Amino acid sequence: MKRVTVLLGGLSAEREVSLSSGTQCALALEAAGYEVSRVDPGADPAALIAALRAARPDAVFNALHGGLGENGSVQAILDWLGLPYTHSGVRASALAMNKAAAKAAFAAAGLPVAEQVLLDAAELEASDPLPRPYVVKPVEEGSSVGVHILKTGDNRRAEIARNWQHGGIIAEPFIPGRELTVAVMGDRALEVTEITASHGAFYDYEAKYADGGSRHTLPAPVHPAIRAQALDVALRAHRALGCRGVSRADFRYDDTSGEPGRLVLLEVNTQPGMTPTSLVPEQAAHAGIAFPQLCDWMVRQARHDGPRAAENGSRQHAA
Repeated sequence: MKRVTVLLGGLSAEREVSLSSGTQCALALEAAGYEVSRVDPGADPAALIAALRAARPDAVFNALHGGLGENGSVQAILDWLGLPYTHSGVRASALAMNKAAAKAAFAAAGLPVAEQVLLDAAELEASDPLPRPYVVKPVEEGSSVGVHILKTGDNRRAEIARNWQHGGIIAEPFIPGRELTVAVMGDRALEVTEITASHGAFYDYEAKYADGGSRHTLPAPVHPAIRAQALDVALRAHRALGCRGVSRADFRYDDTSGEPGRLVLLEVNTQPGMTPTSLVPEQAAHAGIAFPQLCDWMVRQARHDGPRAAENGSRQHAA
């Protein structure tokens, strides 16, 4: 594979993150020797198809975040075109993007998850869905877009509900403690990172992407049993959703009553950030994998599930 098209930008609430991720990945792939083109998809699938056909890539590096780029829609277009692409396919992408569906898959696999309540904005405006403190978040968004923590005495609930613009809502008990994350690269969980938001709140959008917004401690200073569990659960979650390539599992670690404490899986990101402050490149570097090498590996792992893939599988089976 020599020609790679990087998909970046898009129309989701995470557009700016995607532009940063895609630009960094494109530069890394050029450094690795690839001929790179860039496509910023708009609302018209026909225009995206035309742009990809004009670029004639050997593979597509999907650096989109959120929305159509992460929920399986773009993956379906690439499958239909028969273009190999990085990250997960349609089913895993759609499952992971829907937090309720993903948690059902995790629970079925015996992974540690928190209880959840699904509701709409009108129900949230009317009453608390859970005892406080609890967290509300969009069923389908990433990068902590639309996430709010409601504690005792907080009177923002009705205002949050009236201004809600993210579709369905999922409510979960707020889990005290620490924020951990684990990157998975194929069949390997890389390491555990602890994330501390610099402004003292939770790991929100600003903490994730602003310069100095968070502090990453790698490896995380956690009990050895929790490190082993986090690595194991991240890999099992990757497999439970049917992910491929790179993913990142996010956890809350409640050690407020002492160690080893309790680990809770929050979600799996099938399109984790690849910006200068992102966690996956950081964990890969810790494992001795330079960023151009990481991007090259992702391209080499690229595949599709379209008609040509089925034809190739039939030929191999017949052989």
